[in-house]
Amino acid sequence: MSSLPLVFDAPRRGMPPRHLADLAPADRAAAAADLGVPKFRLDQLARHYFGRLTADVDAMTDLSADVRDKLRPLLPALVTPVTEKSCDDGETHKMLWRGHDGTLAESVLMRYPDRATVCISSQAGCGMACPFCATGQGGLQRNLSTGEIVDQVRQAAAAARDGVLGEPTRLSNIVFMGMGEPLANYKRVVAALRRITSPSPDGFGISARGVTVSTVGLVPAIDRLREEELPVTLAISLHTPDDELRDTLVPVNNRWKVSEVLDAGRRYATTTGRRVSIEYALIRDINDHGWRADLLGKMLRQHIGTSRVHVNLIPLNPTPGSKWDASPKPVEEEFVRRVRATGVACTVRDTRGQEIDAACGQLAASHSG
Repeated sequence: MSSLPLVFDAPRRGMPPRHLADLAPADRAAAAADLGVPKFRLDQLARHYFGRLTADVDAMTDLSADVRDKLRPLLPALVTPVTEKSCDDGETHKMLWRGHDGTLAESVLMRYPDRATVCISSQAGCGMACPFCATGQGGLQRNLSTGEIVDQVRQAAAAARDGVLGEPTRLSNIVFMGMGEPLANYKRVVAALRRITSPSPDGFGISARGVTVSTVGLVPAIDRLREEELPVTLAISLHTPDDELRDTLVPVNNRWKVSEVLDAGRRYATTTGRRVSIEYALIRDINDHGWRADLLGKMLRQHIGTSRVHVNLIPLNPTPGSKWDASPKPVEEEFVRRVRATGVACTVRDTRGQEIDAACGQLAASHSG
């Protein structure tokens, strides 16, 4: 077996300049000394950024002009909007971002009756090479920094507050299901989770129960995450319960098999008390067979337990030119019925944004050609 850094450490090239969100609260004193200001000035800056959702230093008029100039280097522009598209009567808003080095990443802000959710990226591209995913087929450019991840959340929260979804609302949920494998950018994602969930001035104060981290099944990283005392929801992108097919659909399965991934999910649920979500993209004639629904339910009962797991079926959002297609509705309904018959909860995700390239990686791919 190869060493773990091959999985956890994606390319670092082109990482952006240091940002306030890159700093743990304990690091602010040293950063303040570097800038020649008292530490409380960085706390003031953080209250503007995390509490008021602004990165415009010139708008921070409770700070003198000379202090603003000294603090300005800690709020560099990290993710600049390139394209924004809305659909679903304005309740879905997709953003394509460009980093300082030209790399592209995406996020999607969605309004539901009981919440506002943003789906964010943790990497520019993805190295997991799942063949049905537009991002996976584009390959990995680099990890995103903590600041780049966090600023997607800040901009989404500000946009929701300012009514981009039709009327002002508060951002309540974050899902790490955009571009990239979050646990392959482990340290920066965990740092971002702490900024997201810590109260101001250390973070946005969003409940950990409203945050979901998705993974294709990096078992050592799942075990590491459960010890972080961050009770976020773990979502495992399983997509099939049998190793033979999963070796192809999710190539990392060649390293950690289905049973190992599900056992890691059980350990996570036991430690955190959080129910694990099993993500399953339903693909016509590939993984939508009745016997796979039966096997899925059986394995989840055996390895995790029915009270600790929930299956989230995802109707595939086809990418242009792809051979992969969504399963017909009757097949989807039968799959749900058979999973539920095993005693495992199963629902179908509400599909959003098909007309605006909202599948992960589609907008970046269409923009770059």
